[in-house]
Amino acid sequence: MEYKILGAAGWKVSALSFGCMSLDDSTATEAATLIGRAVDAGINFFDTADLYEKGVNEEKVGKALKAVRDKVFIATKAGNQWRADGSGWDWNPRPAYILDCVEKSLQRLQTDYIDLYQLHGGTMEDPIDDIIDLFERLKQQGKIREYGISSIRPTVIREYVQRSAIVSVMTQYSLLDRRPEESTLPLLKANNKAVLVRGAFAQGLLINKPAKEYLGRSAGEVDRIQQLQQELSAKGYTPQQLALNFVLQNPAVTTVVAGIRTDQQLSELLEAAQPVAEADMEQLSAAIAPNFYKEHR
Repeated sequence: MEYKILGAAGWKVSALSFGCMSLDDSTATEAATLIGRAVDAGINFFDTADLYEKGVNEEKVGKALKAVRDKVFIATKAGNQWRADGSGWDWNPRPAYILDCVEKSLQRLQTDYIDLYQLHGGTMEDPIDDIIDLFERLKQQGKIREYGISSIRPTVIREYVQRSAIVSVMTQYSLLDRRPEESTLPLLKANNKAVLVRGAFAQGLLINKPAKEYLGRSAGEVDRIQQLQQELSAKGYTPQQLALNFVLQNPAVTTVVAGIRTDQQLSELLEAAQPVAEADMEQLSAAIAPNFYKEHR
């Protein structure tokens, strides 16, 4: 397993991380078994959120990692509030709400501290300075070690880079979604902010899903990438390997947070962590032009 330094936090985290949202159909016992195998394989970074399964996901993760708590990094998120009737959730970045959330997350995770506490979204209308002040207080109190945000919005990312001590940004990035390459990845690299990538497999389009329109790309463009992946498979590469390596080759990227539901998926992802020749990566990169953010620029 390759390990990278998580920004100013200085932690050595596995380049492949466990996205725990994928455990929504698992029992606590099944989740613990799968997480245990991931730990044995060298994965040491686990990402969850209070939103997932209305908090049950955090309970599964906390139970599974309790015995190895000092050997792993746990990241969770707050800011989305479930409606009382359970029909959906609304954005609530108020510090008073987040303060309540962190206490509940600590209880569910069965831990005295959260390694990385993330704002689960963000808008320019949020009380940004108040949110930052709260995160700093939580650090001083020892309830969180570091904080970051999860966002795809360049405007929001720039504000937190300029105004706070965030150590990371979780953002969507893949061979089919290259929007962060224009400004956010260079900005984060220049400011030593770790990039946690989600969506590296583009909803399965870079693994085994039929080609379709995706983020303004035509089905034909998606098919072109899939065909090239198929051609490169003659060299022994898997689709997961090509997609994962494309993301990890960017110097700004620290780790890819991948959803893992089964033992087979875990095995496939561990295999995918093997390197790909630079020339083959260049061929993939040149296959279709980068795309760009149209909003929140």
